Amino acid sequence: MRLEPVAQPTLIRTIGLPALALAATVAIASLLAMVAGAPPLSVLGLILQGAFGSKFALLETLNRATPLIFTGLAVAVAFRARLWNIGAEAQLYAGAVVTATLGTGALAWPSGLLLPSIASAAMLAGAIVLLVPTVLKTRFGVDEVVTTLLLNFVVLLWVSMLLEGPLKDPMGMGWPKSARLIPEARLPRIVEGLRLHWGFGLALIAAAVIWLVQARTTLGYEMRAVGLNRAAAKFAGIPVGPVLIKTALLSGGLAALAGFSEVAGLKGSLTLDISPGFGYTGIIVAMLALLNPFGVVVAALFVAGVFVGADSMSRAVGVPTYLADIMLATALLLMVLALMLTRFRVRWA
Repeated sequence: MRLEPVAQPTLIRTIGLPALALAATVAIASLLAMVAGAPPLSVLGLILQGAFGSKFALLETLNRATPLIFTGLAVAVAFRARLWNIGAEAQLYAGAVVTATLGTGALAWPSGLLLPSIASAAMLAGAIVLLVPTVLKTRFGVDEVVTTLLLNFVVLLWVSMLLEGPLKDPMGMGWPKSARLIPEARLPRIVEGLRLHWGFGLALIAAAVIWLVQARTTLGYEMRAVGLNRAAAKFAGIPVGPVLIKTALLSGGLAALAGFSEVAGLKGSLTLDISPGFGYTGIIVAMLALLNPFGVVVAALFVAGVFVGADSMSRAVGVPTYLADIMLATALLLMVLALMLTRFRVRWA
């Protein structure tokens, strides 16, 4: 058996294989639900109902999708230039720390000026976190997969130290959390009385901006060229190192916006468990979206719907919520296989 590259993949091959991967994921999840003792069709129906079956469920799904859009965009931007950013979790927490530091009264500014300033500072913090591994890669050839992955644990321990020290809320009765953000530093709710906030709107704007950057700017062209063939891009005169640095700044800033939106929009304060793995899940979102910015929005809604719907399904029929994790892992593996078969065909010798 050998793989032969496909010169020009057809539209059916490009769209049909990923769709087939998602269908296979649903089939495998149905089989696992049946093994667990639940009717497979009812399980899938309960997941859909729990994620989109009511106004409250829909808004919770959108709320859960907000940080996934940011981290998915961060990963998609970096992966497009073949900068393997596995540290979106660290960049998220860096943005959350800056938000908690500036939003608890350090800046006594009106809301219209305070929120953009905090968001910009959070993006700068996330950009710096990814800038360090990128400089190590471009100057010394250090593998960014290792450095970005290890930075996740370093930053998480750093946040833990801050929450037990300088950022600890003196009125928090000993709990490791920061003080509450002042009202001017909070993102307003889209629907009064529910948790969905304008961080979701900011995520949609970010997706549109990233699409424009990738499709209509010189930087987007350079990022694609470096990602497709770094040696050819360098031969054509594209400065590979500076392009990777710009990509890192953009990617890290996007991931930090996830931390900003969670603290300023949802939680109101910084805690160590503010992210249940949004940075890692962003990799799944980006791969399911085929690194397309608008596809990231759709993939984030799908992943968020699986998680939110799985909670409802688990309470209704007693199937473990781990089924959602299996669905996402299966979807990622099958999507990677579908992407490979989109660009290569199998030949039997």
